[in-house]
Amino acid sequence: MTLEEFTSDFLSSSPLIEVKTSGSTGTPKRMLVEKSRMRASARMTCDFLNLKEGDTALLCMPLDYIAGKMMVVRAIERGLRIINIPPSGHPFADIALQQTPPTFAAIVPLQLYNTLLVEKERQALANTKHVIVGGGAISEEVEKQIRTFPNAIWSTYGMTETLSHIAMRRLSGKDASEWYTPMPGVSLSQDKDGCLIINAPALNPETLITNDIVVLRQDGTFRIIGRRDNVICSGGVKLQIEEIENELLPLLSSPFMITKKKDVKFGEIVVLLTEGNTEQAKAELSEMKNKFSKPKLIIHIDKLPLTETGKPARAKAMELASRSSDSC
Repeated sequence: MTLEEFTSDFLSSSPLIEVKTSGSTGTPKRMLVEKSRMRASARMTCDFLNLKEGDTALLCMPLDYIAGKMMVVRAIERGLRIINIPPSGHPFADIALQQTPPTFAAIVPLQLYNTLLVEKERQALANTKHVIVGGGAISEEVEKQIRTFPNAIWSTYGMTETLSHIAMRRLSGKDASEWYTPMPGVSLSQDKDGCLIINAPALNPETLITNDIVVLRQDGTFRIIGRRDNVICSGGVKLQIEEIENELLPLLSSPFMITKKKDVKFGEIVVLLTEGNTEQAKAELSEMKNKFSKPKLIIHIDKLPLTETGKPARAKAMELASRSSDSC
């Protein structure tokens, strides 16, 4: 979809517009949402970041998904000037050649990672007043790199059903934090499993029960532990996929992903998918301190399964693991 096509669709007389989910846990789903709620979400973000008419907004994500669509809606709602570039892994490559950086940009973690590898792009990122990063987890290594940046870089929490983010946490500067702060008009609670429950009537008339296990404080701020469907029950021990991946980041030299597989003895086992050599991965895993979360199966794969928006495709990863019999 082009910018002109989406803009025309959004400004049409129809009160509804179609969006689709990212498909990180399965097949992407299509849904109709009210344009008025998208406008409400846009106002939330623009007010929070104090964006004003005439500010520039970098559009560098596909318009097939909510993140790209909402950048356009924010521009329409607040009178921002869009800088439209083709989606790529290096969104600041062209911006680095311009004298004036954008006021505002929205990117995904992979784009942030790639940007930090190129000095000119890194500088363009640092000169962008507000950068929001959504669509997946940001590694500790990347967070450390941007903590001293002079601009405001934010990690966002949200989903298609909430029409972009409902909470943000600062990644740069003295206010950097691991705790997300909900946007105005958003109230949060937890279910019996510790999963986040979202009540954001301006964005969605329904109460949303997520699969994200969190620590929720009395002031409404929260920290994400991992997804309920990313729990591995191995030999009676519950292991969180995201925590294992964080533990392995400093050990493994090749791109990897953790998934799970059913097992007769343990119920489920931890599986490592890696783009690298399996023997090298075995050697690197010898440094792992937590024996319970150590992968019992290593699978080489040419390319890790990712969604169109760069998130780990967890359902596909489990499917790949189920078909393999290799072991450590």
